[in-house]
Amino acid sequence: MTTTLRPTEPLQQHADGTRSRRYQVCVNSRPVGAVHLGTHPVFGDAVARILDLRIEEPDRRRGRGTVAALAAEEVARGWGCRRIEATVPADAGPALRLATALGYVVRNRGMEKPLGDAPPALPAGSRARPMTDAEFGPWLARGKEDYARDWSDRGVPEAEARAKAERDHATLLPGGRATPGMLFSVLEHAGTPVGTLWLAVREENAFVFDVETGAAHRGRGHGRSLMLLAEAQAITAGRRTIGLNVFAGNTPAERLYESLGYGTTQYSLYKPLL
Repeated sequence: MTTTLRPTEPLQQHADGTRSRRYQVCVNSRPVGAVHLGTHPVFGDAVARILDLRIEEPDRRRGRGTVAALAAEEVARGWGCRRIEATVPADAGPALRLATALGYVVRNRGMEKPLGDAPPALPAGSRARPMTDAEFGPWLARGKEDYARDWSDRGVPEAEARAKAERDHATLLPGGRATPGMLFSVLEHAGTPVGTLWLAVREENAFVFDVETGAAHRGRGHGRSLMLLAEAQAITAGRRTIGLNVFAGNTPAERLYESLGYGTTQYSLYKPLL
């Protein structure tokens, strides 16, 4: 039997500069599923995204998804793409196994935690205060560098990673430290600054954009205190869930978040197109 992709629409050109196209997955001309392929809104035409890939239940577990994913990669190569990316929900185990079997690498995962009603207390000797203007500038510059390095270490060319860092921070912080809904805090222990927290209070939830313990103060539980601070700020703001992103390979952070009750919601994966 032959599995192929059949276009169901012309190539779509979108206002944000991306393009996309939908396909039927066919076995001997019989439709068995669908693929939606597009280019990346941030990284541009050189990066493709599998926006959706599904095989109908009667035809699953027969290799149809594997062939469809490989065919999508060939289409992306024809578009001139050098990398392809996909997002897989945490509860889609078969899709995650398929992607990793085809050479996709997990870059990062989203995590979330439901919150209670009472803000957790910080450990004895620890207290939080707002970040000052004098602290914000150096913190922001360092954060952009670290963020760009996280992406470049995980398959994104350095120039693209730096451009993404600049763009993301400009989009999220148009007003700098005074941007509405953004909280920037310094954690002190026994009067000494030991870490920083960037929390966004969104309409539907709270989100930890950055949490960092100073290099000289790691391994002493301050990372956990910073996460408790994030939960306390979120609850005080009336939010009932808190989310974050963690890059693959950051094992200490992954263990910390799991120990605090965060669960994975989705995986983001990528694969070079050679």
